[in-house]
Amino acid sequence: MSVHKNVKRVTTHVLQEMKDNNEKISMLTGYDFSMAKIIDGAGIDVILVGDSASNVMAGHETTLPITLDQMIYHAASVVRAVERALVVVDMPFGSYQGNSKEALVTAIRIMKESGGHAVKMEGGQEIIESISRILTAGIPVMGHLGLTPQSIYKFGTYVVRAKQEEEANRLIEDAKALEAAGCFSIVLEKIPAELAERVAKEVNIPIIGIGAGGGVDGQVLVVHDMLGINNDFNPRFLRKYHNLFEEMTNALKSYISDVRSGDFPNKEEQY
Repeated sequence: MSVHKNVKRVTTHVLQEMKDNNEKISMLTGYDFSMAKIIDGAGIDVILVGDSASNVMAGHETTLPITLDQMIYHAASVVRAVERALVVVDMPFGSYQGNSKEALVTAIRIMKESGGHAVKMEGGQEIIESISRILTAGIPVMGHLGLTPQSIYKFGTYVVRAKQEEEANRLIEDAKALEAAGCFSIVLEKIPAELAERVAKEVNIPIIGIGAGGGVDGQVLVVHDMLGINNDFNPRFLRKYHNLFEEMTNALKSYISDVRSGDFPNKEEQY
């Protein structure tokens, strides 16, 4: 019997069982109550309240501007909608890098004020101290390696990471360090598929990929991207399952036309 079909509530333990049982983990982003209710109802395993809300919900060019208060607002909205999925909340830029005490305060605020189930942090061995401190408070931590969008100004580009042997070896070391520190899972973003598969085999915790090939333990996409709401984002790793941009535009135009013509509301649509 498959693990994910049997559970009423997905936990970090369930994700580990899924990896051990060779069952793929499905994960999508969510930022608000209405969308999260639909995503959770469809049976997703993990909802990531991503700092990508900075781009998708607020229109910023990068993930850097979003604040801790804003992340807590989005996370609390999602948690109120969710009955089954594990809710993981991104710790925003500047809330944990270089200061493990501040990292712990940030993680505690997220858990207390949003009701989320875990936090996610970008980086490898340089943030181990912060991860360790957060774990001492009993807060589960998901890691994130490869392309780490909070470091966009360091990289200078959103291209595929770890193509060179030196960076690839460092990524493997970082993954093992995150596992040893106690992370329950790691997201790998935009790295060669062969390297991602190797990481998934060499560490025992679940590896979730985005643009990291099919040899990992699960996949994550931004929900607005895979539903085709964002019309101008078309990276190679994205499969669009719908064209909601077109469908919504047509529905809106029909509404505008019906209002202007006096067709809406009709006699059945009024009191």
